[in-house]
Amino acid sequence: MSLNNPVAEILKHHATLVLDGALATELEARGCDLADSLWSAKVLMENPELIYQVHYDYFNAGAQCAITASYQATPQGFATRGLDAAQSQALIRRSVELAARARADYLAQHPQREKLLIAGSVGPYGAYLADGSEYRGDYQLPQAEMMDFHRPRIATLVAAGVDLLACETLPSFTEIKALVALLQEFPSTPAWFSFTLRDSEHLSDGTPLSAVVALLAASPQVVAMGINCIALESVTAALHTLNALTALPLVVYPNSGEHYDASSKTWSNDADGCSLSDKLPQWQAAGAKLIGGCCRTTPADIAAIVKCCY
Repeated sequence: MSLNNPVAEILKHHATLVLDGALATELEARGCDLADSLWSAKVLMENPELIYQVHYDYFNAGAQCAITASYQATPQGFATRGLDAAQSQALIRRSVELAARARADYLAQHPQREKLLIAGSVGPYGAYLADGSEYRGDYQLPQAEMMDFHRPRIATLVAAGVDLLACETLPSFTEIKALVALLQEFPSTPAWFSFTLRDSEHLSDGTPLSAVVALLAASPQVVAMGINCIALESVTAALHTLNALTALPLVVYPNSGEHYDASSKTWSNDADGCSLSDKLPQWQAAGAKLIGGCCRTTPADIAAIVKCCY
């Protein structure tokens, strides 16, 4: 089957593909209680229309890609709430349907807008563990078991019609290898891979980024790679490292200028007060082509990026 690359199609006409911003923390800001192991996936069950509204607001801010509310949506996680496999798959499918409806409704009102994408979020095994290990990568599963963990969600996202997968917030090289192997079961589906980092040259688990890039570069389905859910001040150096290692488009969607404490599950303000748009020229110069926001970023932050880019 041939591989469609929607990222390359957009980048033919634009220097930057603007992603959306935070979903979970934006839902919290709108009144959702996400102090829960399911995090934003909980809202798929309780208040899906609010997810639709957040997606719509990001498109309205100028985002060209929505990332689905499936980061922590797995059959294993839903099973802890008594849901069976069919019910879990329906909720994962709902995450795509909500983003697709927001896109359709937005385009109906703004027919001049060009193609808008939907990326199916594939969060790491560490997100399912809900113990902050997506920032450490200190977990191990045999590759076959890791593939079994990710397969149902990816299969459902692909069947629901996502344009590509966002394999994101990945801290573990063994997990990245499992996901690359699993992608081969869906040969017409492209994906980006984005990581959390120990420092500008290493994954959170300590693997050199050079090894990660070499693995991903060998997969024709990987259409972009980069970093997400890291602090603003850590981005530029990491982009320089990646830019020296790959010609693929780099993706970056960091957190706001605030810092997260995984133990207390609280945020604290960073004194430097920088915003995503302040850093944008540095990131573009370092090779970033897909740019958005992760935790604590808002539609206003995405609108500011769009204003700088277009």
